[in-house]
Amino acid sequence: MWELRSASFWRAIFAEFFATFFYVFFGLGASLRWAPGPLHVLQVALAFGLALATLVQTVGHISGAHVNPAVTFAFLVGSQMSLLRAFCYMAAQLLGAVAGAAVLYSVTPPAVRGNLALNTLHVGVSVGQATTVEIFLTLQFVLCIFATYDERRNGRMGSVALAVGFSLTLGHLFGIYYTGAGMNPARSFAPAILTRNFSNHWVYWVGPIIGGGLASLLYDFLLFPRLKSISERLSILKGARPSDSNGQPEGTGEPVELKTQAL
Repeated sequence: MWELRSASFWRAIFAEFFATFFYVFFGLGASLRWAPGPLHVLQVALAFGLALATLVQTVGHISGAHVNPAVTFAFLVGSQMSLLRAFCYMAAQLLGAVAGAAVLYSVTPPAVRGNLALNTLHVGVSVGQATTVEIFLTLQFVLCIFATYDERRNGRMGSVALAVGFSLTLGHLFGIYYTGAGMNPARSFAPAILTRNFSNHWVYWVGPIIGGGLASLLYDFLLFPRLKSISERLSILKGARPSDSNGQPEGTGEPVELKTQAL
């Protein structure tokens, strides 16, 4: 429970709330229909991707810029953060998402609000197909995050923020046609709460959570294994505070410093 007494812990929690607030506000806002006709998929995909890239650059060094319960769950599965930190991150993300959607709702004319860009299944897409699509969308996204955030990589090239943003954009360019591209339970939860529409809502939790968990297992145990014992992993999950040779906390779920280039 040492984390509860750490100022950096609470800064990270607020950063997740703050980042998810703005992610949902700008992402959903760019997805609203202001004029008749089809919505431009590229506009929506770029809006979400650029929003996340900006936030990774802004708070990545503070909290890791998860901005997504599925991403936090993936880091938990990989024993890269404590259960307490993961729970607080997810709570902050959900609250931030609802707050962002509520502000967007209040500043948008009633005629434009619609369903507030609620994620829905495309006509003809079954719940099984939708869940599978959400799994694959989130799988590639979280794999990109794990690879670009990995502090063990030598000579990382390019911008972490842009790589993550482009990965999210890719998921939207494909997934919008199937499920509206959830990829983030908090993003799907916020408009569902405000519109009180939870039709097939479970798809947008089960798919991303499974996808994120699979990505964590694939990267941390197969593609680029982390050589940690079971006792070390349990220690991290419990929130223990071991010290390295310099007396600094190690393996406690503290966010990895992102060596990003300016956007």
